[in-house]
Amino acid sequence: MKQRPDPTPRQDAKASLEALAEAFAKIDDPAEMKAFLRDLCTPAELEALSDRWRVVPLLMQGIPYREIHERTGVSVTTVGRVARTIEYGDGGYAAAVRRQPHLVPSH
Repeated sequence: MKQRPDPTPRQDAKASLEALAEAFAKIDDPAEMKAFLRDLCTPAELEALSDRWRVVPLLMQGIPYREIHERTGVSVTTVGRVARTIEYGDGGYAAAVRRQPHLVPSH
């Protein structure tokens, strides 16, 4: 992440994240969300976000990291990071997947 010469105070960063989350939550149209993401992120950031999201359902199905890499081309390092976040993060991936149950077929 880009370092600023004078770091944003923690409260300002927290308020900015909350405002961004609220903006995401207010958009319920996929086309509008795609436009918002394209305006907000660089192409490289969008690719990184898309890669992470693409591996979530595969991890939740228990597919091995190397197989996920072979299927998707996403690096094993990224797959591992996403797996750690699923296990130890704030539960955001799980919440998003719950809203899209078709992503992870039931056994």
